Amino acid sequence: MIVLENVSKSYVPRGTSASTGSVQALDNVSLKVNRGEIFGVIGRSGAGKSTLIRLINLLERPTSGRVLVDGKDMTALNESGLRAARQEIGMIFQHFNLLSSRTVARNVALPLELAGRPRKEIEAEVEPLLELVGLADKRDRYPAELSGGQKQRVGIARALASRPKVLLSDEATSALDPETTASILALLADINERLGLTIVVITHEMDVIKRIAHRVAVLDRGRVAEEGDVYDVLTRPQTQLTQRLVAGVVDHGLPPEIADMISDKRAPGAATVLRIVFRDGAANTPVISRLSRDHGLDLNILHGRVDQIRGRPFGTLVVEAQGTPDQVQGAVSHLQSLSLGVEVLGYVGTAIAAAG
Repeated sequence: MIVLENVSKSYVPRGTSASTGSVQALDNVSLKVNRGEIFGVIGRSGAGKSTLIRLINLLERPTSGRVLVDGKDMTALNESGLRAARQEIGMIFQHFNLLSSRTVARNVALPLELAGRPRKEIEAEVEPLLELVGLADKRDRYPAELSGGQKQRVGIARALASRPKVLLSDEATSALDPETTASILALLADINERLGLTIVVITHEMDVIKRIAHRVAVLDRGRVAEEGDVYDVLTRPQTQLTQRLVAGVVDHGLPPEIADMISDKRAPGAATVLRIVFRDGAANTPVISRLSRDHGLDLNILHGRVDQIRGRPFGTLVVEAQGTPDQVQGAVSHLQSLSLGVEVLGYVGTAIAAAG
């Protein structure tokens, strides 16, 4: 549905000249967004996220490479062709971009008016959209009378007015409180499922990706650091950047009072601290009883969490394993044979048992 082929974008910052050097916003980025999916793009500030989304509808033109949307090479279109192609690409923004002098209904109607549609047609299009986003009773209100979440719902309805095939969301929830964010993300997920709309979500919040995206690309200084199914990326992050982004929503961490007791050196009589990672069906595997029974280990659970990512279970369990090195190694091998992730975090004395 959307293909970026070896796309790069550089520009000269305002107030400077080309002789002082250009900024490389994107560097040889290649991505494919499948029809009907929600695709997330995440990264820190300055990673190139907003540049990337503006390249999809050619609000920014790439320095090199191609951008294809629904089979059309956007970079090869003339101005007339580009205007027509953009009508099939809706966009919602962080700060809503509503016209304060227009009512809710007339804000939603704006793209249709600009397209020269007859008034009766416009009215017939606007009413169902207001119903879809839950604002039918606010049609005659003005933006100043709305909450932030309601304003974003108007923005979504306006973006859908031209019946686009693609919806671009540029940090659409970052100005909203957590409860409102959840409701807007639920609305986008419902629109995706109900209309089969392809949605690209740009965000710096991994929780947004976790809630609604099917696949995700992690941007780092203009390059794709990691890409894949959201469940795989969140449960098996491959880069340090992704691990840091994931840490806030998929808790791999330990309480500080426990983490501070762990040493990377094994002292005589010390116990081994293991982190066990459960994915999908393995989340219900009774590993603790098996390790104790089959490998003769004394086990103490220090920390654990079970979560759901798009309906698929995922969990982590951190345990203190008291036994000989051979017993511990046997337990690690056993866990690996069950396709569970396992990591030795370090070693602790017996004092941690009381802390746990």
